[in-house]
Amino acid sequence: METFTLILYLLAIVSSLACTVLLFRGYVRNRTRLLLWSALCFVGLTINNVFLFLDLIIFPAIDLRPTRLMASLVGMLFLLYGFIWESE
Repeated sequence: METFTLILYLLAIVSSLACTVLLFRGYVRNRTRLLLWSALCFVGLTINNVFLFLDLIIFPAIDLRPTRLMASLVGMLFLLYGFIWESE
């Protein structure tokens, strides 16, 4: 069961990193600003997944929940900013 959770957390990191790379690549190709804000959101979500892995697998005695929540909040704020200001 421990191996399954390890693989699951690593797959979450890899998939969010892949989304980040693909969104940045799409932004460089098309220069659509909403792709930039989405890519920056996924940077925050990737950092959140890395801290989740560190929190639950590597350092279970240390509570990294505030750091995880801050990373995802910053990512979501990037996306919210993009939705609000790029809709005009």
